[in-house]
Amino acid sequence: MALTTKMADASVEIVEGCRLPVLRKNQENEDEWPLAEILSVRDAPGRKLYYVHYVDFNKRLDEWVTPDRLDIKKLQFPKKEAKTPTKNGLPGSRPSSPDRDVRKSLDLNVQSASAPSRGKTLPTPKRKAESVSLASQVSAAMSVPSLPSSAEASQASVYPAVREAFSTKSREDEQLTSITTNGTTRRILPSQPGRKRKNCGTDEMIKVFQYNSPRNASGCLPPGEDSQDSSDGIPSAPRMTGSLVSDRSHDDIVTRMKNIDCIELGRHRLKPWYFSPYPQELTSLPILYLCEFCLKFLKSLKCLQRHLTKCNLRHPPGNEIYRKGTISYFEIDGRKNKTYSQNLCLLAKCFLDHKTLYYDTDPFLFYVMTEYDSKGFHIVGYFSKEKESTEDYNVACILTLPPYQRRGYGKLLIEFSYELSKVEGKTGTPEKPLSDLGLLSYRSYWSQTILEILMDLKSDNGERPQITINEISEITSVKKEDVISTLQYLNLINYYKGQYILTLSEDIVEGHERAMQKRNLRIDPKCLHFTPKDWSKRGKW
Repeated sequence: MALTTKMADASVEIVEGCRLPVLRKNQENEDEWPLAEILSVRDAPGRKLYYVHYVDFNKRLDEWVTPDRLDIKKLQFPKKEAKTPTKNGLPGSRPSSPDRDVRKSLDLNVQSASAPSRGKTLPTPKRKAESVSLASQVSAAMSVPSLPSSAEASQASVYPAVREAFSTKSREDEQLTSITTNGTTRRILPSQPGRKRKNCGTDEMIKVFQYNSPRNASGCLPPGEDSQDSSDGIPSAPRMTGSLVSDRSHDDIVTRMKNIDCIELGRHRLKPWYFSPYPQELTSLPILYLCEFCLKFLKSLKCLQRHLTKCNLRHPPGNEIYRKGTISYFEIDGRKNKTYSQNLCLLAKCFLDHKTLYYDTDPFLFYVMTEYDSKGFHIVGYFSKEKESTEDYNVACILTLPPYQRRGYGKLLIEFSYELSKVEGKTGTPEKPLSDLGLLSYRSYWSQTILEILMDLKSDNGERPQITINEISEITSVKKEDVISTLQYLNLINYYKGQYILTLSEDIVEGHERAMQKRNLRIDPKCLHFTPKDWSKRGKW
């Protein structure tokens, strides 16, 4: 990328790839100058506009800025991209680094007995992969959750460190913990150095103490070497069959930029956060109009008004499987209602960055939450799930539209997804990676759901009540790995006298009670009319 300089007026021309501080307002409406990267430059009448990405911020904050907001004094030019040199005259092959040459020579010495075929390169031994954040790693089968790298701490990952002791392969009949909610104060002694801890199986019983005075227990499991997020090979790529996980390696300058300025959906106007592949001729419009019932996109208000005279829908297509008050849920088959499902994906992509858009919606079911008034059923949010998931995913994508966020609808969508799993008789987990807001919502839901169960346990014959990880998973339909990771995140698990104990401090109890008082929206299982289908027995969806 060439760098050009205006020598006449001694000013430097800012081009794509440059980095410099840019003025913006923070949440307290104070000025700040975060570092930003110039992604695009365009000419406007009388001045230039620059599309910037704030380096340490989420992409939804990207915006067009004027030159007066740029700090030219701290301008960083982009590095020139050097062409990859060729080796042995073969285009595309990269030169070997010294350690690669040494490693290859070792391989040749070891395998000299068997001459390889001509033209083939010898395999190099696998090296242990670096720790990878959950936000960028999608593994086909994840046995235990892991801790994200420090660079991804801002992503608020769901999974804290979990020791291999919580593997599901552990013994089934060992005692784990029991729960005491009678206010008894017990001092947790630190574990003895060198003492070997037994594996914590999911069928083992758990004791739970409730502290009168909150404090950190010294017997809590520390994250050890086995809690690091690493594997013995290269992290597996996103699944391409059915999965909606985006492969970020193919991001280009086009998909990194928002292409829609504004969307009008019913009585709301939405400012998209991310790129969405709407037809290119619509991206230059100041406002993109959507029918709020069929989600068809139109180029003008006049076209929308004409469409509304012909559109007979006043609710999403499909079956209404839940209604309580003004809240309803509709189940939509991605094969039977393909156009609606594709339009829903296009809208959702404006607010989901970690998911990609597949026009083949056949393998998916969509559950749309609506709010009813005299004009019809207005879309609030939705989640999708695979008809057949080999990895126990009960959610592929989940979204609450911005006008309805921070009102409890996100947890209501999550709760509904687990209610469906209860009817199906399965445990489920959301497909990874989730967005930063999705991670926070799931962590909050898991914490409240598990604490609700622990605090409702009653003691029998004066003894402390007991419960297993498996029992918590069966009651909530939350996958065992998610239960364990949540207990670790809440810092509830402690080791005392050869067994694992859950300790509930006053802070945790009071915080949970305050949170549950604010949570007014709940799913009523009696209002759910849902019959699960066995999609594996169907030749065609």
